[in-house]
Amino acid sequence: MKRSLSLFLVLVLTACFFGNALALNYVATLGNESTFETMTEARANAPAAMQPFYPQGKYVPHPVMDNYPGDTTYVYRSADMYGINAAVRINTNLVVYSDQSFASKDEALAYLKELGLVDIIEEARGSIILVTPSDPEVGFTAQDQQHYYELQTALFSINASGTQDGEAVTYVDASYYGGYGFLYVIGLGEGATFLNNYVASTFDYVSRIAGMLLVDGDMERIREVADIVPVYLVNAPQDVVAKYEKVNGTDALLVEGDKTTSYNQAYPVRKVVTLNADQPDLTAIIRDAYYNLFIKAQRGQEITQGLYSASTPYQGYGSDSAPYSLSPRNAVINGVTADGIYEFTRVDDRFSGIKTEEGEYLQTWYEYLPEEIVNGTAKEGTIPLILALHGGGDDPRQFVDGQGFLELAGKERLAIVAPEKQNLHTTATNGKDFLSQALPELVKYMLETYPALDASRVYVTGFSMGSLATIRAVYGAPELFAAAYPQSGIRGAEPTEEDAKLFENVQVPIVVSTSEYNMVKAETLSQDFYNLLSQLMVLDGMEPLPEADYDAYPIAGFDADIYTRTTINDDYVKHSWYKTDDNGVPMVGATYIESIVHCLYPQHANIIWDFFKHYSRDLTTGEIVYDPYVR
Repeated sequence: MKRSLSLFLVLVLTACFFGNALALNYVATLGNESTFETMTEARANAPAAMQPFYPQGKYVPHPVMDNYPGDTTYVYRSADMYGINAAVRINTNLVVYSDQSFASKDEALAYLKELGLVDIIEEARGSIILVTPSDPEVGFTAQDQQHYYELQTALFSINASGTQDGEAVTYVDASYYGGYGFLYVIGLGEGATFLNNYVASTFDYVSRIAGMLLVDGDMERIREVADIVPVYLVNAPQDVVAKYEKVNGTDALLVEGDKTTSYNQAYPVRKVVTLNADQPDLTAIIRDAYYNLFIKAQRGQEITQGLYSASTPYQGYGSDSAPYSLSPRNAVINGVTADGIYEFTRVDDRFSGIKTEEGEYLQTWYEYLPEEIVNGTAKEGTIPLILALHGGGDDPRQFVDGQGFLELAGKERLAIVAPEKQNLHTTATNGKDFLSQALPELVKYMLETYPALDASRVYVTGFSMGSLATIRAVYGAPELFAAAYPQSGIRGAEPTEEDAKLFENVQVPIVVSTSEYNMVKAETLSQDFYNLLSQLMVLDGMEPLPEADYDAYPIAGFDADIYTRTTINDDYVKHSWYKTDDNGVPMVGATYIESIVHCLYPQHANIIWDFFKHYSRDLTTGEIVYDPYVR
């Protein structure tokens, strides 16, 4: 019989939007029609357009754009953009620098349509920002670099706020035409030369771009590319190609007709594509760059705010830092990824029998299924399932994409279910915890609906508020899960006696993660976090930890049975400590990542899977099966 325990988990809400969306009838898009405006018009129209979605505050254009030459820049917004809660981060931004000038908006729009960009952005959801020289008589100059900074600040200022005439205000630009990690930049003619000289050579700018297409551009000899960036170069001088290859560390080559791709074998997303053509077909090249380079990469913001960014009045807002990490992306296009992971939106009342005291229930969830499940070719009981639980204010799709789970699903051929649970962290009408009842029912629905899913390999993970949901799901039905991984949370989930009884004959391998700048800078695990680990050991039938000794055991405070230190994605150092059971199986662990903040990191999915993949549950005995040799 296991001893009684008290388990605490701090609920830390994600640093993002806290919109007015409810769990019932959930949407995270604006329902807007497509619009095409000058930047001047966009800034004037944005507050009124967005105010109904954020009635709790006053929304104004970002003052960093007050001196921006708005009539030389055009903004195309796709229909039904993402823009509620943190879903705004899913918007794709295509920023186009062209040396052409246009006599009218109609000419500018016709230009974008001819290039095929309008069709692309309508498919993706997001915005095209067409930038022309602020002085058409002179062309792009160093002054346009200042305007690039202003535009970047507005695009990335998600939920940034300030004061206007003594009144608190929130800047609306990011939610109206901005985005987060899917920023792709195109330079044509002198626009490409400008980007080479003033953007690619500036660390704060280039390290936020997930992909570039540069056509007929040159670069001053003295300049260097400041950070890794996937790039497609058309008719570029060889010295320019060499600079991009150097920074990306390319060491392998692929030749396909007239197109050459050099890439880094260890990190293939670091890629340089080159093409030479006397009369380049811009529409075809843009399409190739978008589908074969851009959407295969994303950026994630993990570094503490203000790091390496310019000292300005706007330094240090939520997304203001450099570099953003570069990771692979597996984009959903028309409901499916290129490698056959299908996204399905489910809105169903099947769980309405479990209601919160406010009358809400789990109604909306997203399923990500390999095509072999969809077409019926997968063998029964062969596909692992991950229950993925978003953080406070986050959108389930944004969580799955931003944590790298789509990329993982395509690579490992696994399924994911991600419920919308924004207002469901409460008590059910029967007086018990709502999520402990609803989330296991969602898992059971998935297993019953899709026989190809492997009931012995069901896992659960969640971020921030989702870490609390992870614990609650495990409390509700520990026998369902082969392993759990709550991320970035440290308090708030004490089990009832009824919960604890469910663990008398059940173990759940579990790792709890945190990071150096997770809410506050910490060079050791906090006492609450340390207590949580000790209590988790009791939960799994092990002895509790002794009093923490950080002098003897830096950061962790305890003598781990297994300790690893690795570098993730050539980015950040990760420390992991594990305590093993009597059979030498790692059962409870802690992970601490240096340098990053409370954030969605696209490498998290790989980190989590590296733990999950070793565990399954014997469906006959209920015991955990551990395989250390799984690759």
